[in-house]
Amino acid sequence: MKIIKPALAGTLESSDAQVSVEPSTDGLEVSIESSVMNQYGRQIKATVMETLGRLDVTSGRITVIDKGALDGTLKARVECAVMRSESTSEAGIPWGGAIR
Repeated sequence: MKIIKPALAGTLESSDAQVSVEPSTDGLEVSIESSVMNQYGRQIKATVMETLGRLDVTSGRITVIDKGALDGTLKARVECAVMRSESTSEAGIPWGGAIR
């Protein structure tokens, strides 16, 4: 999948995450801010990178603001933001089909 336009998914509520994506020509740039970065930063980054890998995203600027979201929530937010970016949601999303 390719990030075509800026898109956003999620909220800044407790136990959620806000993921924004935008196109970039500099490869994949991932920025993560988290209230639990010291405890779970490596796991958060691994989950985001794994999800981007499964979606075949190779370039774009990804920003994650985490407020203590679980892995499943992070995966869903990343998947949703990427699909919104390429307007897949307008054509019907096969939810859960790309992420296992």
